[in-house]
Amino acid sequence: MGEMGLRERKKRQMYQDVSDIAVRLFLERGFDAVSVAEIAAAAGISKPTLFRYFPAKEDLVLHRIADHETEAARVVAQVADPVDALRRNFLAGLERRDPVTGLNDHPQVLAFHTLLYGTPSLVARAYAHQERSEAALAGALGGGLDARLAAGQIIAVQRILAQENWRRIAAGEPVEEVAPDAVRDAERAFRRLAEGLPDLRPTV
Repeated sequence: MGEMGLRERKKRQMYQDVSDIAVRLFLERGFDAVSVAEIAAAAGISKPTLFRYFPAKEDLVLHRIADHETEAARVVAQVADPVDALRRNFLAGLERRDPVTGLNDHPQVLAFHTLLYGTPSLVARAYAHQERSEAALAGALGGGLDARLAAGQIIAVQRILAQENWRRIAAGEPVEEVAPDAVRDAERAFRRLAEGLPDLRPTV
């Protein structure tokens, strides 16, 4: 068991190291200007090995947000009010300046978001990430059309709120000035979700 645990930790570290190298190169030279072969060489691995870890070049970037793919589904597990649980989770993210909320002005975070939102192939790949987030949340809400419709609305609200925060900060507004609006916007958005999804319940 300990050996498997060590193997898994090494695998995860490899994912992180290769992704970090790739993102650094992309930020320095642009996503399209860096080849997969260059990334593999910089990481000290072969190109086939890299593709075993990351099936697509875009996955090297999206690895940084992969942990959030099932976050909404985890948040609503076994809670009485899924929308309120997600509201509180998003507000907590704003409070700690979690990059996934867009409310973060660290230069590396801003550069990463500019890379992500400014590269068409990454935007397209991120859409697949969003679809998987929706599917996981819909499953946690019981599946079926009503659950999928609710999950689509919830994930879209979180995405739009985060992009609005990032857009304002990237335009030069101080994060402390954006923060109060970000909280108010989140409260309003989740209140409207609650009004539109009054009977939403998680899977028991």
